[in-house]
Amino acid sequence: MSDLIPLISVYGYVAILLLISENLIKNEVVSRKFLHIMVGNIAFILPFFESRFVMAFLAAFPFVILTFLISPYSPVKLTSRTSVAGHGLGLVYYSIAWTVLAYAFFDRPDAIAVGIMAMSYGDGFASLVGWKYGRTKYRIFGDEKSVEGSIAMFLSCIAAFSAVYFYYHGSVSLSLISLAAFATLVEAITPKGLDNLSVSILTAVLYFWIA
Repeated sequence: MSDLIPLISVYGYVAILLLISENLIKNEVVSRKFLHIMVGNIAFILPFFESRFVMAFLAAFPFVILTFLISPYSPVKLTSRTSVAGHGLGLVYYSIAWTVLAYAFFDRPDAIAVGIMAMSYGDGFASLVGWKYGRTKYRIFGDEKSVEGSIAMFLSCIAAFSAVYFYYHGSVSLSLISLAAFATLVEAITPKGLDNLSVSILTAVLYFWIA
């Protein structure tokens, strides 16, 4: 019963975000990025879960199914502006990453939170700023990114990681700057879409080792 409140909170919060992104934000790219970024605030609900199974398989995993059903690869043709404006399976990878982190690091919710923040605020602002203001392009492994987007990711990761660290530990750490640089590097060398997996999981693993 104690897991019911955080579980309802997760679903309720995501439902509100979907309503806003689908109905109130006109630009499809901005709508998707709004959802991508704001979902990260789930990180502040994590400490209230008491069951690994509930967090991983009742709170996180159902979104793998939902995001796949609204993706272009779904056998059921459901439409979603947030999916159409994205990278196909990007939101599916996002949900898979959260499920993996929730199961693997249940006893360290701060590590889960850092991973979520890396892909929500970090990767989200990188994509948004790169799309809107990206002028200085570079290519790594054939995938085009922008210097402006990478700078935005680095700065947003520092801010988001600091907020998470303070929330869980009541202080901040200079090591978070290095962690933000690592997350930015991973995003820069990972093909678009797959970064929703690599950035979150690898950043959480490194945080687990150094924190």
